[in-house]
Amino acid sequence: MPPIFFSATWRYLAMLSYEIDPAVLQRHLPAGLAVDTWQGRALVSLVGFLFLDTRLLGLPIPWHRSFEEVNLRFYVRRRDLGEAAPRAVAFVKEIVPRPAIAWTARAVYGEHYQVMPMRHQIEYAAGAPASVEYGWRLRGRWQRLGVRPQGVAQPMTPGSEAEFIAEHYWGYASQRGRTVEYQVEHPPWRVWQVSEHWLECDVAALYGPEFAPFLAGPPSSAFLAEGSAVVVRQGRRLSI
Repeated sequence: MPPIFFSATWRYLAMLSYEIDPAVLQRHLPAGLAVDTWQGRALVSLVGFLFLDTRLLGLPIPWHRSFEEVNLRFYVRRRDLGEAAPRAVAFVKEIVPRPAIAWTARAVYGEHYQVMPMRHQIEYAAGAPASVEYGWRLRGRWQRLGVRPQGVAQPMTPGSEAEFIAEHYWGYASQRGRTVEYQVEHPPWRVWQVSEHWLECDVAALYGPEFAPFLAGPPSSAFLAEGSAVVVRQGRRLSI
């Protein structure tokens, strides 16, 4: 098994997912992969969350231990493994406020990280999150995504859209023309349903005009995942 490259706690993952034409994803697809679907629908997810107690090769990184991330991701499978291929994710773009994190992810995994000023706001009621919001500043203007959870966090229903979106333990990226595969380890998360969600984003400027029509409407699902400790193992280049 590859060694652990970094570990952290991921907390309060606000997930807004949208149906999309799979043709839009083709230029973002690493070699040897196919777009995965849920009930025949291709999805992209905007995910905002907190990185806490981040450690690289077991060591804390000064001034880089706790920060926000917002990413746009989609769902893939390896073609060469057929039906045995595990569900996995690939990223269109990942936003973080720390340059060392972005540089490391680009260099080691080939991920599409971009550095922007970021902020978050979490409100609590009776010890549980009542509102979770993540913001980033693009071209001098603050943009944001957020959710207002309700009820009690529950285990994900097997076979549900939420399980398809949240339960992925492999990631893929393109690096110098080769596909990099890496494993992510964490226990299954509990999720809150939400009574409200919002997205204020210049999608065309941030991700490209081809994404704008699909992220303009209501999401197909929105929820808040509790998060947990996470381990990401060293990636390896594939010959596929």
